[in-house]
Formats: sequence, structure tokens, C-alpha cells
Amino acid sequence: MKIKVCGLKYQENIFDIASLGPDYLGFIFYDKSPRYVDHELNIDLLNQLPKTIHKVGVFVNSEINYILDQVKKYRLEFVQLHGSESVKYCQELKEQGIKIIKAFQIEKGFDFNKTLPYKKVVDYFLFDTKTSSYGGSGKKFNWDILEAYDNEIPFFLSGGISLEDTNTIKNDLVLKKLNIIALDINSCFETLPAVKNTSMVSNFIKKMNNEI
Repeated sequence: MKIKVCGLKYQENIFDIASLGPDYLGFIFYDKSPRYVDHELNIDLLNQLPKTIHKVGVFVNSEINYILDQVKKYRLEFVQLHGSESVKYCQELKEQGIKIIKAFQIEKGFDFNKTLPYKKVVDYFLFDTKTSSYGGSGKKFNWDILEAYDNEIPFFLSGGISLEDTNTIKNDLVLKKLNIIALDINSCFETLPAVKNTSMVSNFIKKMNNEI
């Protein structure tokens, strides 16, 4: 299972996390987030990342032109839409050749029919815990809810995943049946907002790969 480390912005931390070999790195372009990249991202460093690491820009109800500018500036390979973006909005971005990850905030009773209109305009879904802050809460939703998902579009599993969850993720009967493309880890691996604990991330990746 692939790993996405989200909410990075500081040069040294990005370099350290990249050295661990995650599959995706996420950078948040939402100015109300404590992990907002602002002017911290080092373009030269991002251009030096291994080709095996995919760069994901996270946006919340942004103007399309703003997203296009950031994709070009930072050579982002995926755009993760974490707000209430419409199907038409996603289609406009996809027509620009951008790969789309559409996030949905999950809570008890979530209606997965809401995902159906997006199937033709996204590459992946992302399922996160419903909060008022659009992610990064460190809170987990009940994974049993995912039994109601039709499993057609692969998805990123997000929301409060921690180092202690590795055995559960590998052995949970519900999760084992699902089309999970990657695990999205963030706030449970931080010492400060946007500063990831390299040792914890390393252990998580190794445990998921059965290396320890």
C-alpha cells in the first residue's frame, strides 16, 4: 500500500521525509490551515525530488486560475480538492491535463451516492474525517462506514491515521476488501504543524512494508 505524507512546507523536513521514500508528498495551499505553505516552499528542492515521489497540491475552494498557477510554479502532479468543488469545477481542471484527487469528509450516515457524479472527472477519491477545518484534525472516522462504498474508484484513506494503526490497517477485514491506493498521514506524525517527526514516519513506512 502506498504512503502519502501531507502538510509539509519546510525545506529540511521535506528533504528528510523524501529520503524515506514515500509515494506522495502533499503541500497545502489553503491559507486557513496551520500547514499553509505560504512562501516557504523551495522550488529548486521540489524539482530535485525523486521521480518516484508524486507532488500533490491541496486546495480548498480556490479560484481555478490560482490552482493552475501553483501547478505550473511547483510542477505539481496531482491536485487534491478538499472543499465543496463541483463536478464542473473538477472537469475544468481535468481538461487542463491535471490529475484530480477529490476529498470527501466522512461522518456517520455519509451518503456515498454523493461521489457518483465525480467518477468521470477524478483519478482518485480521498476519504477524510468530517471537521470544520477541512482535514488535519488528527481525528479518525469509523472505517466500517466504508463498507457502503462501491469500491469502483481507488481512494486515499485519511483522517487521524497514526503509527499505532499499522496492524489494524493490515488486518482490518473491511479495509482489506477496499480499493485503497494509499494511506494519507499528517497531524499524528508532527512535532509542530507542518513539521513531521522523521523517525515516526520512517517506522510507519517500515511497518506497512513489513520491514520491522
